[in-house]
Amino acid sequence: MEIIDSPSPNFNDRRLAEGAGPDMLILHYTDTKTAFEALSLLQSEEKQVSAHYLVDEDGTIYQLVAEDKRAWHAGVSYWDGETDINSRSIGIEIQNPGHGNGYRKFPEKQMQAVAALCKEILSRHDIPPHRVLGHSDIAPDRKRDPGELFDWKFLAKHGIGLWPDVTEDDRTHGGEFLKEMAAFGYNTGLPRDMLEDAFAQHFIRDDTKSENPAALLAALNRAKADTGGRTIPKRTENTARRRPPKV
Repeated sequence: MEIIDSPSPNFNDRRLAEGAGPDMLILHYTDTKTAFEALSLLQSEEKQVSAHYLVDEDGTIYQLVAEDKRAWHAGVSYWDGETDINSRSIGIEIQNPGHGNGYRKFPEKQMQAVAALCKEILSRHDIPPHRVLGHSDIAPDRKRDPGELFDWKFLAKHGIGLWPDVTEDDRTHGGEFLKEMAAFGYNTGLPRDMLEDAFAQHFIRDDTKSENPAALLAALNRAKADTGGRTIPKRTENTARRRPPKV
């Protein structure tokens, strides 16, 4: 896997206990017409935003911030009691025009690159599957990305993140929606309609839309309990890097 170094000045040190590292992986879409437009925003000192990586629609991967540094991608956000998500996470921006600019499906080549990059990241850090999330999961009052066209199930098939596998017991004994949402990590202090929309953006697709959301959440919380540790073994770095073309 080749990665193009495209440094951003927008980062600082992580605010973590000594010896601790990132334990979340957050996926975004760029909301820009092109990856070059996204790069210029992510590298602008004036804009004060960044991510660790950017994946273009053709599968090209750019690295903007070193993984041991705190990139500025999450903004005001919350997950499972944590509010400084930037300190706890690695952020990936995925090129897509977004809901306001002609939102479209993510090409297969791009999804393959995202999966490969995620696997590399997960092999280096103790990030459990239930903490591989979208921007809309951690900031449902502000964000919709990566959105309903993003193929989370594809990633789960590659061992990245969770996808609900509902059992009859989940259908029978699934708890109340907001309690299940809180147990999974969502900020249930927000309006219910925002939470329902965020959950649908991530987990409601053709194979899950007939299920009661509480049953889906029961399945996810069961998987969360079963997969609290790492699922992808650490491996030696084998990634080619080169300098970027001039923008």
